[in-house]
Amino acid sequence: MKTITPYQYRQALLLLAAAHISIIAASNYLVQLPINLLGVHTTWGAFSFPFIFLATDLTVRTFGKVAARRIIFLSMGPALIISYLLGVLFQQGSFQGAQALLELNAFVGRIAMASFMAYALGQLLDIHIFERLRQSARWWIAPAVSTIFGNLADTIAFFGLAFYQSPDPFMAANWPEIAAVDYASKLIISLLLFLPAYGLLLGWLQRNILGADGRVKLASA
Repeated sequence: MKTITPYQYRQALLLLAAAHISIIAASNYLVQLPINLLGVHTTWGAFSFPFIFLATDLTVRTFGKVAARRIIFLSMGPALIISYLLGVLFQQGSFQGAQALLELNAFVGRIAMASFMAYALGQLLDIHIFERLRQSARWWIAPAVSTIFGNLADTIAFFGLAFYQSPDPFMAANWPEIAAVDYASKLIISLLLFLPAYGLLLGWLQRNILGADGRVKLASA
């Protein structure tokens, strides 16, 4: 089992926070781009956001829930700002020009704030559930259950806050359907693709880095 230094520990947390910020910003942009999937409405964001739960669950498993909460709080502010700037510059898939940044965009701002609040709710719930279940002999139970409930909380909070009576007529009329399909898509993608990927990554960590308690061990200062 390999130990890591406090410097390496901090670097790992910063890299994980950067991953969260990137996924949130990308998802907030992609959620503005609706698609028709097998006759139902959803958005491209359904295919990117499940990465967050994979990263969070691995963080709780290896570093503990305190570190996972720290990553969330490190990510929230930058993710909100980047999401807003990206959404204004490329609203609904079209480049608006730098001058768009000079005016307040309430529609994009509402999406960014909804994402901010839903992300915190979904991830904190995910951490709480995962930590309670991580001691199960079956490694897949904790990430599967936490993903189901974390995604549910995040999806309901985000779509309700962002698109209920939205100035975008399409999203205002279709957000319940889009939210339901988005949640179903997240579950299918997470359970069929990301859960096996989680198992492979966890196996590698257990062989190379994690201690007997399933945590990363810091080297003595």
